[in-house]
Amino acid sequence: MSCESAAGLARYNIHMKRTNLVLDAPLLETATRVLGAKTYSAAVNMALAEVIRVRKIQSLRSFFGQGLWQGDLPHMRGDQPESHRHKVARRGNAKR
Repeated sequence: MSCESAAGLARYNIHMKRTNLVLDAPLLETATRVLGAKTYSAAVNMALAEVIRVRKIQSLRSFFGQGLWQGDLPHMRGDQPESHRHKVARRGNAKR
């Protein structure tokens, strides 16, 4: 599907795929209700998007401890030396 503005300048494409699926009817009804979808197609699209989102999050675990990021986080945040933090904390807790 494509669309053009009245001036013919703006144009975009929406890529959709038509297919026939054999789905578990009670499962589809439940998914549609739980997801708050208005149509079965919307429910299936939302479910697919959610599965992909969850899998991407789960795949992040494989990167932990790999040393991919190298930097000095305290320096980037502008952390102050340990001794200076204690002085500031004591001043902040002082009663007035």
